[in-house]
Amino acid sequence: MSEHRRPTTDAPAPAPAPGFIAAQLAFAGHIRDPEHRPAPADIEDRRMAIYRDLFFNNISGLLQTAFPVLYKILGDECWQGLVRDFLVRHRCSTPLFPELAQELLDYLAHEREAHADDPPFMLELAHYEWVELAVGTSEDEADDTLADPAGDLLTGVPLVSPVAWQLSYRYPVHRIGPEYQPSEPDGEPTHLIVYRNRSDGVEFMQINAVTQRLLQLLEAHPDRTGASALQTIAAELAHPDPEKVLAAGQALLEDLRARDIILGSRR
Repeated sequence: MSEHRRPTTDAPAPAPAPGFIAAQLAFAGHIRDPEHRPAPADIEDRRMAIYRDLFFNNISGLLQTAFPVLYKILGDECWQGLVRDFLVRHRCSTPLFPELAQELLDYLAHEREAHADDPPFMLELAHYEWVELAVGTSEDEADDTLADPAGDLLTGVPLVSPVAWQLSYRYPVHRIGPEYQPSEPDGEPTHLIVYRNRSDGVEFMQINAVTQRLLQLLEAHPDRTGASALQTIAAELAHPDPEKVLAAGQALLEDLRARDIILGSRR
């Protein structure tokens, strides 16, 4: 009986010819930057235009969905200029479309050269819009196996949700839109929590510096009780009546629990 050998499947593929690589680079360079990078000579412009438009419109549409407020503020012409500059300057570190918004944010933070039409709050607004997307798609979960939803938040250890992100901005980014575009930062920072509730809805809450400090203490010290964290805050404020801080803090903790920012007391 003769033996039949199966063809091997793990042999390395032959390296592309240098001419093919050059054609790929020319093709990609042209659809990124058609104004400055010539198209491959052997492709008619009618066909090349299909690829140019498809590539640009797909990327622009995905980013427009991720940054709807920024798009409305900039207007279509400025937005298209921004996207084109992003395609020319930036090299993405991921092939995943859901992470494209983070790539634009990286471009705005490190590669974007100032344009006369750029609003001064652009980077902060883009970051805020990206956070809404990132919290909504985060693989972290509000896991009730780690917390007792009905537990005592003063004598117990409050557990902050892993999908509750604390943010501070110079501009009131949650209020910015076509009808409100501040030219200068506020006198005080804007503190926000962007969070995902148990129904998977993404919400935000503006908070003051005391609430921010409370959440920071709870996250930095995972064995600290709610009462202990509030007593620390009362001491930091040099409050003349710490019991009032404790009472107000208890109400605050309950409100944060009702919003799913605090999951309950740690089991």
